[in-house]
Amino acid sequence: MASTNVFFPSQVTQAASTRRVLLLPSTNPNASYVSFPKLRYGSLRSTRQELRPRAALQVERQDSVKQPSSPPPSLPYRIGHGFDLHRLEPGLPLIIGGIDIPHDRGCEAHSDGDVLLHCVVDAILGALGLPDIGQIFPDSDPKWKGANSSVFMREAVRLMHEAGYELGNLDATLILQRPKLSPHKEAIRANLCSLLQADPSVVNLKAKTHEKVDSLGENRSIAAHTVVLLMRK
Repeated sequence: MASTNVFFPSQVTQAASTRRVLLLPSTNPNASYVSFPKLRYGSLRSTRQELRPRAALQVERQDSVKQPSSPPPSLPYRIGHGFDLHRLEPGLPLIIGGIDIPHDRGCEAHSDGDVLLHCVVDAILGALGLPDIGQIFPDSDPKWKGANSSVFMREAVRLMHEAGYELGNLDATLILQRPKLSPHKEAIRANLCSLLQADPSVVNLKAKTHEKVDSLGENRSIAAHTVVLLMRK
């Protein structure tokens, strides 16, 4: 079977005064010249010479694109969502929104286990782009053991005002099978408004059962969702 030679551009040499070039290497004594258009080595050289300054210019342009030294302008509105869930255990107090709710079970937690206030705090922190409540008030810190959750709320509100925002409105949903919260909703909402330094017209509170489904519906846990809208002062 005849062998096939593979030739590369570096193996192509230009004859001194002809358009013919000889393909090298070759062991064939009858090797012949093949006609090609004249290679414009001057153009190739100029292209290679132009590559460096162009590349340098490109790098220079990339280096000139820097991150802004000042923070971006503040947003007129910020939205945050909070969620919390706690296990219910017999013999513990049930505190919701800072109000002690009569029940045979309460939230198992490092602090007082106020699922609503924890949820609201997380919603405010989220709207501000800050770490969640567990990072700012870690349950590994003994000083928060059994702490009143209103402490967390006041700190979240302080951070909100410090950032230049105030509450636009808040919508919260509590999910628990028992007890019924209808008799306590207004007391919970009033305390929530006080902690938020907000008018009652911008604070909404709803309560839902879980239709006896999973731990929430079996009175083994309690959960809350909160959405807040913060407005630039």
